Amino acid sequence: MLNPKIEKALNEQLNKEFFSSYLYLSMSAYYSTLSLDGFANWMRVQYDEEFFHAMKFYAYIIERGGKVVLETITKPQTDWEGVIDVFEATLEHERFVTSSINNLASLAVEEKDHATINFLNWFVNEQVEEEATAENILNKLKLIGEDGNGVYMMDKELATRVFVPPVTPAAKKQP
Repeated sequence: MLNPKIEKALNEQLNKEFFSSYLYLSMSAYYSTLSLDGFANWMRVQYDEEFFHAMKFYAYIIERGGKVVLETITKPQTDWEGVIDVFEATLEHERFVTSSINNLASLAVEEKDHATINFLNWFVNEQVEEEATAENILNKLKLIGEDGNGVYMMDKELATRVFVPPVTPAAKKQP
């Protein structure tokens, strides 16, 4: 059975993950309006990943005997200043999620909830990768700028990304 403080915090994170998926879908739509199909694809895959993360929280809350509480998803931003601005927002958002996961992990330690600590370790590691990937793409974009062949080549590279759900015990139990 979940501690009520942990259950509330897990539900808050669940809803943040759903918002993240919604935000990345909005970014994908923005890139589509610029005819940058590779960038749009990268963001759609990011949407899939964030939705997968949300469902991991969903399944975990239920598995631990908790109650899932879904909240209203805030309307995400829909316009940006350009290709680079979107990835600046992506990195900023991933840093926000990292902070949120770290706070949740600290609460689990404080509450001595070892099962939740173990569950959250996957997300802690995932956030290191998420931030590094977003920062890497942002740095490349800053190097090549907003125009021309560099963006075209990057678009082709980002078009190759596909979503492959990680195989974890929690993933197998997804609804």
